[in-house]
Amino acid sequence: MDLKQWLVASVLLILALRYLHTKKIKRKNIKHLPGPPRLPIIGNLHQLGQHPHVSLHSLAKKYGPIFYLQLGEIPTLVLSSPQMAREAMKTNDLALATRPEIFAAKHLFYNSSDIAFSPYGAHWRNVRKVCILELLSAKRVQSYGFVREQEVAKLVQRVAESCHNSINLSKLLNMYANGVVCRVVFGKDFTGGDGEYERLGFQEMLCEYQELLGGFSLGDFFPSMEFMHSLTGHKSRLVRAFKRFDKFFSDVIEERLNSHGRKEQKDFVDILLEVQQDEHADTPLTMDNVKAILLDMFAAGTDTTFITLDWAMIELVINPRVLGKVQAEVRSVVGERKYVSENDLPNLHYMKAVIKEVFRLHPPAPVLVPRESMEEITIGGLTIPEKTRVFINAWAVGRDPESWPDPERFEPERFVDSDVDFKGQDFELIPFGAGRRICPAITFGSASVEICLAQLVHSFDWELPPGIRAEDLDMTEVFGITMHRRCPLMVIAKPYIPIIKN
Repeated sequence: MDLKQWLVASVLLILALRYLHTKKIKRKNIKHLPGPPRLPIIGNLHQLGQHPHVSLHSLAKKYGPIFYLQLGEIPTLVLSSPQMAREAMKTNDLALATRPEIFAAKHLFYNSSDIAFSPYGAHWRNVRKVCILELLSAKRVQSYGFVREQEVAKLVQRVAESCHNSINLSKLLNMYANGVVCRVVFGKDFTGGDGEYERLGFQEMLCEYQELLGGFSLGDFFPSMEFMHSLTGHKSRLVRAFKRFDKFFSDVIEERLNSHGRKEQKDFVDILLEVQQDEHADTPLTMDNVKAILLDMFAAGTDTTFITLDWAMIELVINPRVLGKVQAEVRSVVGERKYVSENDLPNLHYMKAVIKEVFRLHPPAPVLVPRESMEEITIGGLTIPEKTRVFINAWAVGRDPESWPDPERFEPERFVDSDVDFKGQDFELIPFGAGRRICPAITFGSASVEICLAQLVHSFDWELPPGIRAEDLDMTEVFGITMHRRCPLMVIAKPYIPIIKN
């Protein structure tokens, strides 16, 4: 028996001993909940698979839109329909407003003191208020319109430099998303020609972040056995990732504190440091709290924008009819101008329908960040005990056949003349969640997506490289807190309007 086998056997033995000798907590009202049969010790963990959103969707087809899983030590409820999502995030919003403790979030986000993973309470209410009022208000987002337009122009130039050749569009989209976020959050462009983007390893850092925070780490389902994170190597990966992020944020903050010049446009670091240094604040922020919020903005802001744009371009390239239709709309609105203006966006109705369809089929976070019941509640006529973890499968909700005819088909027309939106009021489409824990950066993210997608379809005609068909594309997803494809999108771009170097 080698070392790895010995470690696995030891863990299983310890689990078995705990299962046999520890008095099991009797949880009332569990037996009546629908769900698959469970194995000793691990419960239903074996049924999650490599892509939990797909596995949970399959289980929902068999057991219904609300069912129970025992994931190790964690009692878990899975919701997969708009009605169940509504009951969780509207009817029982307050009772489900807290987050369970997730090992990765605790270590990456300075004891979960950010917005996304912080437990419900005074601290979370304070940082959410700061972010909504000071960082992500509609007025603040609008004030950074010039940043989005400049970063889109850079993206167009990068694409133009490789026109008629196969280009890695995924990488360029990631650079665009990261460029917007870094300029707004840190007041600095890391994607220039000096190679700083590659040197700092932003893309690698973001990929590691989204995988580590997938929420389905084995150790998270056995909280009484924290040592499992060390055995699986999860903790060492977290420590390395945390050190990289912490050093980056520390360097940015130190540079800002040592600079004494006045700035015309404040970035997020300036605003957060002002709040942190306010001696009269009711709930003051520590420097670790500032870093936790910066990680939210930097990682989530980059990832969700990139993933949405990447899936949008994939769907357009493999659906030429839709691509032609959205190009015709954008080009008729923009006319002979080289660049799309943010003033054009309200008139691009079909393009907005395309983006909604992307959110329906490819929500950036396929399983929303888990919630935990703070008291006994009722969902779907079933009684759910306190301290039950709740997963809402946004990926499955977007494929609910009662809400969406032919749900697997990419068809933006379903949103034309429809009032359904993704801002938390329509539970058929919940890529950003709803209720108190809705993502506060919806306006920021959608603004970054809309102008970029409009510009790409305006400036270029797009096709797959010679010899590559739509069915040849590898659509395999890498599951994490967000979900991107494993393989980058390689495409050919042909200028529609001549690209003139500045």
